[in-house]
Amino acid sequence: MKKRIAVLMALMMTAALAGCGSKDEGEAAGGSSAGADSSSATSESQTEGEESGSGSSGVEDGVLTIAMECAYAPYNWTQTDDSNGAVPIKDSNEYANGYDVMMAKKICEANGWELEVVRTDWDSLVPGVQSGTYDAVIAGQSMTQERMEEVDFAGPYYYASIVCVTKKDSPYASAQGISDLSGGTCTAQIATIWYDSMLPQIPDAKIQTAAESAPAMLMALETDTVDFICTDMPTAMGACAAYPDMTILDFSDSEDGFKADEGDINIGVSVMKGNTELKDAIDSVLSTMTADDFNEMMNEAIEIQPLSQE
Repeated sequence: MKKRIAVLMALMMTAALAGCGSKDEGEAAGGSSAGADSSSATSESQTEGEESGSGSSGVEDGVLTIAMECAYAPYNWTQTDDSNGAVPIKDSNEYANGYDVMMAKKICEANGWELEVVRTDWDSLVPGVQSGTYDAVIAGQSMTQERMEEVDFAGPYYYASIVCVTKKDSPYASAQGISDLSGGTCTAQIATIWYDSMLPQIPDAKIQTAAESAPAMLMALETDTVDFICTDMPTAMGACAAYPDMTILDFSDSEDGFKADEGDINIGVSVMKGNTELKDAIDSVLSTMTADDFNEMMNEAIEIQPLSQE
């Protein structure tokens, strides 16, 4: 346990505010691919733009610049080398990997783009897309109505059930619904639907101060500061891979489960509002994938995440 906590503390040094968005099966939202202008009047500048990856693709210079926290395994994390297909983080000597990076690489390969990853904190993600600082955010963002008023979303590129995690020896480990968690101490990540909307649904829950990051949330549970935490399924699976003493409480098939909107559990790629070319280009890739494809890729990310390495 000391080793795991030490690793987790190291991650917390680079972790910024994390957030995310129950549906384990389904098909990715479709979208038409962005096609080049077939008119004979296409200008020379358009042709050059298309050759470099810009123009109808919505990406300038053929480089897709995406932002993520690089501190939110298994969606994304920071590592010291390029093992397991990790990519460089701009303006650093470190590398990014995880489900979001895998998905970004697939999108770039299909569209002939280069990939550039920018590390930033959660609060900077949406403003950065709005200002054009980066082209897109692939960072485990749920497609909430509030966010859709600020940015456009391609996807979903994952369906994330909302669950709780507790210790295997906890009296709450046998819970069959959220009512069975009544009276327990709990927390979740700050600025997420888990903390703002899900935990308040638990009767008489003793909700503690929100954790500033995913590692901090897991630390609270591992050190018995709380009885259970609320998160999404991928984060919970990653936690249990790293900490065998933890177990997942999934109430998605119970009438006594969390009530969430579809946008809360659908995870999407955010782009600048009105950038339909980029949105369609990303959707043209995601529309070829199923929930099984998403789950297979997520399982791979969980296998290689740093916290799951002994």
